[in-house]
Amino acid sequence: MTRTRKIIYWIATGWLALGLFATGVAQLFGADGQGGADMMAKLGYPAYLMALLGVWKILAVAALLIPKFPLVKEWAYAGVVFLMTGAIYSHIAAHDAAVEILPGLLLLVLAIISWYLRPATRRISTLPTAT
Repeated sequence: MTRTRKIIYWIATGWLALGLFATGVAQLFGADGQGGADMMAKLGYPAYLMALLGVWKILAVAALLIPKFPLVKEWAYAGVVFLMTGAIYSHIAAHDAAVEILPGLLLLVLAIISWYLRPATRRISTLPTAT
């Protein structure tokens, strides 16, 4: 793995982890005030779903940052992709402005970059990687 690739991987993974952790804590503990519950209601989801999403995001951060457990990391990446595509689609279906879609899109792009550039020690297969 080249030095540049490793740096880009850790920048993408760090920003992804920060974004997921911050939004996960806000959803889990209601730190975002009534705004999160209002957004969930606007999208047609029950308010109690916020806590579950928050837990999933925090667990994904742990899985992505803790060394080893490559299969768990694959599931975490898949979960993040499911979460973010669901969020993006929900905002599009609700005819929200692009500004509402951008956070989910950014986290989705960071997850894809992080997954694609992950080191061999964080992969479940030994397929050749692009250099």
